[in-house]
Amino acid sequence: MRKATSEFTLSNSWMILALLALATTAVAQQPAPAPQNSSTAATTQSQPDQSQPAQGQSGSNMTPPTTMDQVVDRVIWREKELIKFLSRRTPIVETYLQDLAQDPQLGPVPQDDHYFLGRMDFSDSIDRSDFLEGKEKKDEGMEKRLLGGLTKKFKFQYQPLGFSWMVFADRSDFDRQHYDFHYARREFLGDIRCLVFDLTPKKDAGRGRFLGRIWVEDQDFNIVRLNGTYSRPHRNDYYFHMDSWRLNLMPGFWIPAYIYSEEGDFTAGAKNKIAFKAQTRMWGYNLKAAMASDELTNIRVDSVKDETASAQDATPLAAEREWQQQAEDNVVERLERAGLLAPAGDVDKILQTVVNNIVITNNIDLPRPVRTRVLTTSPLETFSVGNTIVVSRGLIDVLPDEGSLAMVLSHELAHIVLGHNLGSQYAFNDRMLFSDEGTYQNLGFKHIPEEEAAADKKAVEMLKNSPYAQKLDSAGLFIKALQKRAPQLSALLQAHLGNNITENGTVTRMAALATSAPALDWNKLDQIAALPLGGRVKLNPWDDSVEMVKSQPVAITSARDKMPFEVTPFYPRLSRYNAATTPAASTTAAATTPAATPDAAPNQ
Repeated sequence: MRKATSEFTLSNSWMILALLALATTAVAQQPAPAPQNSSTAATTQSQPDQSQPAQGQSGSNMTPPTTMDQVVDRVIWREKELIKFLSRRTPIVETYLQDLAQDPQLGPVPQDDHYFLGRMDFSDSIDRSDFLEGKEKKDEGMEKRLLGGLTKKFKFQYQPLGFSWMVFADRSDFDRQHYDFHYARREFLGDIRCLVFDLTPKKDAGRGRFLGRIWVEDQDFNIVRLNGTYSRPHRNDYYFHMDSWRLNLMPGFWIPAYIYSEEGDFTAGAKNKIAFKAQTRMWGYNLKAAMASDELTNIRVDSVKDETASAQDATPLAAEREWQQQAEDNVVERLERAGLLAPAGDVDKILQTVVNNIVITNNIDLPRPVRTRVLTTSPLETFSVGNTIVVSRGLIDVLPDEGSLAMVLSHELAHIVLGHNLGSQYAFNDRMLFSDEGTYQNLGFKHIPEEEAAADKKAVEMLKNSPYAQKLDSAGLFIKALQKRAPQLSALLQAHLGNNITENGTVTRMAALATSAPALDWNKLDQIAALPLGGRVKLNPWDDSVEMVKSQPVAITSARDKMPFEVTPFYPRLSRYNAATTPAASTTAAATTPAATPDAAPNQ
């Protein structure tokens, strides 16, 4: 009987390994039972994995692992390959953080905010350079894993480098010597079937080790999600919790894209040392490589002689317009090269349609067509250079409908119609010769107060003669909601290239529309004055392209579901890279899924 039992156990173990091998080689993502062995996968040092890929070999071309130990070995190897691949990349990293306070009616709401924008350097160790001058600087003597801490004045200080650090579980020591890998279960994230592991640092692994859970896709065994924190901080230091997501934007690699962080306990009687929510986005991974490969592709030499009248010397007015066009083109090109302006795409066409509707119905005749582009950053701002209107991704995100979008665009269109041309100095190409990090110090498009007031007046006039004349109540409600939150959102409302929408906590842009708008009522569930961040536009971290979110609206059941201008978690629907389709996954925040087009019903 004992012999029979032993034979059955051996046979059963063989069947589990066979099922694992079959599952890991399957091409179709079909549900499969989890392995029956849920014990620690790496409590002891295993022999070298015979299925370990050779240097530079793709994981998908390797012999599939047949034991859980071999799966762990493959995960470790793929993570090290990703670190090696990213060592040549310098993506932009943006963190927007809202400190929270409890509101009896709305729950945790923003009471203050912080904004960080920089460029990451993965070459030797994670480092960053900042775009924003005069902001909190990195303490050179501070441990690089530090996420935040108390200063000598007992004021909590956020370290932007710390949020960037969360892209990896452990950049230097992700191995069996420092971690135990405990298999938990299988789980789908979007279209991707994953193996889920809990990671715990070994007793003598040292400080700042990852403690939490990882999700590993079961084809090449890349980590696609990390959720947890870092263990054993020094005194007066603080390690934040994080939920870090990666996207498959190129063959073989899943690229860090989004990080959500949250701290605070708002249950009765709880006392918070710190309470916040933060979103970190990364993009511009392929920016430098794409620019280098395109350097010689657009050179063309023609020997055609043009003798038409338009080919002769320009008149003084025509020369002035050509000069403005040259400045406009220089600025657009420079912002795109810096990763701060998305390439021309479908979102621009939506904005362009709204502008054209206003232009046509007001019989506006301009010597050159108006163009629209999207700034890739979160702060709410607009500006115009020449005949190009630029609107930030964050502002498009929070607008509830097409009427509100028309209000935003009409203000910049009014500047163009009134001849408030800015930026002609940028026609000199030497003014474009600065580092990407120096963009905000070298470019600026702020109008004087008199021009701002004139543009507001002209914009209201054009809107009343446009197809959006009956939709201005929603635009006014947006202004009211913004005014309600403006004192707590100074970082979100700080424009870096154009004029601020607010001054000293008061909304000044298009404020006249608020006087005729309905009363703002948080408890009125069908009144959506503004949306959370991240609800409309998704940004591709690899090529910086933007597109509108195409998610189903989610019904609002209480005032707390509205979350205007607020930070929410990321929950992208993961999918594998497909060269024939757009590779970006949906980046809609988990709690909010606004309609895909600005004119759709603003349900969340």
